Amino acid sequence: MTTAPHHDVLIIGGGNAGISLAARLRRDGCRDVAVVEPEQTHHYRPLLSYVAGGMATLDDLRRPEASVIPPGCAWYADHVTAVEPERFMVRLAGGGEITYGDLVVCPGSQVDWDAVPGSREAVATPDASTSYLPHLAEKTWAMLSSLREGTVVLAVSDRHVPCAPVALKPLLMAADHWRQEGTLDRIAIELLVEGDRLVDHDRGDRELRAAAAGYGIRVRTGTAVESVDPLARELRVRTPADPDLVRYDALLLAPPHRAPGWVSASGLSGPQADGFVAVDPHTLAHLTHPRVWGLGDAAAVDALPSGGALRKQVPVVAHNIAARRTGGPMRRYDGYSIAPVTTSRRDLLLAELDRDGRPEPTVPFPDLARPRRNTFLFDRFLEPHVYWRWLLTGHVS
Repeated sequence: MTTAPHHDVLIIGGGNAGISLAARLRRDGCRDVAVVEPEQTHHYRPLLSYVAGGMATLDDLRRPEASVIPPGCAWYADHVTAVEPERFMVRLAGGGEITYGDLVVCPGSQVDWDAVPGSREAVATPDASTSYLPHLAEKTWAMLSSLREGTVVLAVSDRHVPCAPVALKPLLMAADHWRQEGTLDRIAIELLVEGDRLVDHDRGDRELRAAAAGYGIRVRTGTAVESVDPLARELRVRTPADPDLVRYDALLLAPPHRAPGWVSASGLSGPQADGFVAVDPHTLAHLTHPRVWGLGDAAAVDALPSGGALRKQVPVVAHNIAARRTGGPMRRYDGYSIAPVTTSRRDLLLAELDRDGRPEPTVPFPDLARPRRNTFLFDRFLEPHVYWRWLLTGHVS
């Protein structure tokens, strides 16, 4: 019999959360860190909305996964099938097993097509797409930019969509494009939002509603898509009043997401976690298993999931792993998150908030929740360099 490899800290997930944490731990002196990540390509996912809006390409957001694995960090290019926290063990699809001292679960979330019957079939047609998957982002812009008349519908779920307000980016950039092309008055635009607001930030919500009104977009909050009929190009929606049918010529979905099935099957979720990793939302430690931690989109942290949130979460987990071992004080995550949303092809607002929706601006002046040209330029052109050169190398505050 062969002995399962053991690592001091094992990280499930090689996206933003996993790689940033691995790099931070290595910088802090942890000698034995390993990452389990099956994908060979790493994506800077915030740029997907710009691909879907015709202002970036997939080449702008892709790097080989091997190039972002921190030096000295082991990499297992395999899928996780189960975690056995009582045995401090992770099982892999290839048949291997890995044991650990501490386990950080951050595999990200996945599109849950089954939550909306007909949605999977719809995005397989030329008339529907999503900006949340790399292989559909370019199709999204091709669909939107070629439209000259008809009805466009964007439906935004509030069921665990990563940074759901960012789903508005492709639509608002497309609306600006249609205005420049002189076709906006021939296109009816419907925005269906399952939540009560476009973003849970007072100033940001007002600015986004004003931008939508400027393009003639009909905004309907509290409206959830129950099913899609791709042949009829029709949505069945649930509204605060009565069920309704909405027809479309082009459909853009920000669909519900879920955590990988093995999270719940391994006992890492709980009654209030909806299949996501059940953690203390402040310390990010698992509620039952003290050597398991949750991070990123797969963790139930009661806050808007976003890449910006990881800048606060990663240092908390890195510190608390060591603090739990030494008995030192734990750091706390206050639920900070950020939603960068374009209002045109040149302006963008940054809604920074805590888990209660209170503004938490990084800088007191200027007010970044007002759409600005410089925040657009930062988000589109400078932030990707910050991501590759600083965040993924552990330089997070």
